[in-house]
Amino acid sequence: MGYEARVNSFIEHAMVALYPRTESLPGIEDTDLRGFLERYQAESTFLMWLGLIAGAFVFIATPILTVYWPLPSFLLPTRVLDEHAHRVTSSRFYLVRQAIFLIKLAAGLCWASHPTVRERFAMEPYPADPGTWRES
Repeated sequence: MGYEARVNSFIEHAMVALYPRTESLPGIEDTDLRGFLERYQAESTFLMWLGLIAGAFVFIATPILTVYWPLPSFLLPTRVLDEHAHRVTSSRFYLVRQAIFLIKLAAGLCWASHPTVRERFAMEPYPADPGTWRES
């Protein structure tokens, strides 16, 4: 697994933990997350992409602060990972909250624009992206 694939898998892990599937709503794993991350990297600024990577590493490294387990988040059991995801978003440390916010921002764009999610809220799917802003 190359560097970029490994970084993307860390970002995907954090996003799936923050936007899980429930009985009534699809999770972010039910969307085209890989495709979204490829587009996000290509279309966002370097600092936004760097912030997303930093946020993923903060998410992975902070279970010791939130659930008091000295493991990276990808080794946590599902129940504990869910608790970590809940607690890290309301951390008393501003920089931790902001790093997680960058993940939630990008994940929210992916999740809320997916046709399956929009259908659950009785909304029309977005039309295909014409890609015109990149041309101007």
